[in-house]
Amino acid sequence: MAEPAKPAKMALVVHPDMGVLSAFQSSLVRNGFVVILARDLATALLAVTQHFFEVAIISSRLGEGGDGWPLAGVVHLIFPKAFVGVLTPETSVLTLQAAINNGVSQVFDASGNPQELVNALLHEMQFGTGEGRSIQ
Repeated sequence: MAEPAKPAKMALVVHPDMGVLSAFQSSLVRNGFVVILARDLATALLAVTQHFFEVAIISSRLGEGGDGWPLAGVVHLIFPKAFVGVLTPETSVLTLQAAINNGVSQVFDASGNPQELVNALLHEMQFGTGEGRSIQ
């Protein structure tokens, strides 16, 4: 008797740039994820009503500067055990405050290599305690 198929790990990537979305999609698919992409807030909200996500990578700047932070907070509330990473161009005290206030697992430098960021989040998911926040 065959074992039932294990459900695929799901990841949500939200970023206005198609090139960035494509790079993250490639990296996550290589690591066994089914990836849902969104370029704006409305599409991302629709996605969270239709799927269960273990990972979310969200740009801090979607339509306006900083509008990704509330989305990260919503994703954290809906999927409290999910890894929620935010891509941001700056790493200031205000950035860390926004990350803490919105339940973000990790803050990533927006100019970072997507494959390296995916490797870091997979490492954190596997070995991290889920406590505290860090910047990559």
